[in-house]
Amino acid sequence: MGIKSFQGVRKVVKKEFDAPILVEDYMTKKLITFSPDQSILTVMEHLAKYHISGGPVLDNNGFLVGIISEADCMKQISESRYFNQPILDKSVERFMTKDVETIPYDMSIFDAAGIFDKHKRRRLPVMKNGILVGQISRKDIVIAALKLSGHNWK
Repeated sequence: MGIKSFQGVRKVVKKEFDAPILVEDYMTKKLITFSPDQSILTVMEHLAKYHISGGPVLDNNGFLVGIISEADCMKQISESRYFNQPILDKSVERFMTKDVETIPYDMSIFDAAGIFDKHKRRRLPVMKNGILVGQISRKDIVIAALKLSGHNWK
């Protein structure tokens, strides 16, 4: 004879996974920033010293005015070779990318991945109310995806 349960019918508890999926959960918040009047040579030194491939350029008021990357520095290196001159002390403003695409801090990492795929960027500045609050890279998105793999969302 089977064992009877006197608890009645049990309610099936559906376990929902509440994982952080926003850009702000995975972005880098402590950034190395540059200024437009800084020397490109100094930028190159910082990129090498801190093992980064680029960073935001902020004006004197702390507003984002551009982004400088290793690729931008390559322009200076190429020019110096072409004109047979040493790497000159030219300003960041001359080489930085001025038309910078940004993303909001509360965007999902899935939407951010789509932007990375569409625009072929390596890093994107993250904004909150017009203020730079961080930066997210393709690597950050990959790490987030690995942490979230195997989970379902509704």
